[in-house]
Amino acid sequence: MEKQKDAIDYELIKKQALEQFRSGKSLTGKGGAFAPLFKQFLEAALQAELEDHLSSDEPHQDFNRKNGKVCKTVKTSDGEIDLVTSRDRNGSFEPSIIKKRETILADSLQDRIIGMYGIGMSLRDISSHIKEMYDMDISHDTLSTITERIMPLIKEWQSRPVDELYCIVWMDAMHYKVKEQGKVKSRAVYNILGINKEGKKDLIGIYVSENEGANFWLSVLTDLQNRGLKDILIACIDNLTGFEQAISGIFPRTEVQSCIVHQIRNSLKYVASKDQKEFLSELKPVYKAATKDLAELNLEKLAEKWQKKYPVVIKSWQDNWHKLSTYFKYTEDIKRIIYTTNTIEGFHRQVRKVTKNKGVFPNDEALLKLIYLAYRNISKKWTQPLQNWSLTVSQLSIHFEGRLNLM
Repeated sequence: MEKQKDAIDYELIKKQALEQFRSGKSLTGKGGAFAPLFKQFLEAALQAELEDHLSSDEPHQDFNRKNGKVCKTVKTSDGEIDLVTSRDRNGSFEPSIIKKRETILADSLQDRIIGMYGIGMSLRDISSHIKEMYDMDISHDTLSTITERIMPLIKEWQSRPVDELYCIVWMDAMHYKVKEQGKVKSRAVYNILGINKEGKKDLIGIYVSENEGANFWLSVLTDLQNRGLKDILIACIDNLTGFEQAISGIFPRTEVQSCIVHQIRNSLKYVASKDQKEFLSELKPVYKAATKDLAELNLEKLAEKWQKKYPVVIKSWQDNWHKLSTYFKYTEDIKRIIYTTNTIEGFHRQVRKVTKNKGVFPNDEALLKLIYLAYRNISKKWTQPLQNWSLTVSQLSIHFEGRLNLM
């Protein structure tokens, strides 16, 4: 009758379960009414696994046998469970129900941890939240291990095949600080956001480099080509020197539109504050003109008045006019989409809401993890095509006859 002391009091369990159910407490976590049953089930399952392993050992491994017991605390979404399990003498037993060194049992809890990390919560904040919600302690190292599990998914996503054609692609970089060998270094995160033939947004790639430059953009475009990208109709970029050449080197038929807003911002850096308001009012008729001819006429007028005072600014507009004026050939619907990089900058603003509390990232992988998880959350809303896309894509198919086939 000694086993009687280990027997489960089902009447007590029924009473506790009813009380805990009414109060909203966990039934299977520590102190829960069903916790003894769950604990007993797990221990029995692990014991059966071990016995099966010992009985199936090779003849020359006959010496292998049970070798004492170990205690292990397993964390679930409902709380912690303390298990007592047997082990084998030579350590060849690899349980499948709860693996060696596995301390997080519920996938849902891991998903929640990764989800919290993906909205910018620090590991310390996540640990505190889990303590408050589930009454369990999870170490910084355990949380790091869980978030590291997202890296293989990121690598797979970065090398996935892409569509053969994108109608419009925006290319821009974000800048962060990362620790490297005890020193703080700058990092550029290159993002390529495309619009496919269905009019839906698709983040084609995320790349991390030491700085933003045309040479690295060339390697990025080469990678996209290797992943299956054959054509880009229109590429929207900032005014980085050599960017246009990098694009034409890989996709020679792509039309390039430099961001008007970037050009205006860069111009104002070299215009005295007392002249900025007047200069802007006279610059507006250039980029807001109805036609390219009218825009060029207004640019000449702007040059006549400001050339002597701000020669660098006027020269920049004249030298870059061929890529600043690409949008004039299109209808208003297309113009509005391509004349700035606002689309990708809007994506960047959403990412920065997640990364704003991270002053310096511990390494490149930590930076990439957080941006990828932020993108994953943001892209959940990318289910609908751009407004009036059916009309827009029809116009593009005419401009790019033979390259964009809709039927």
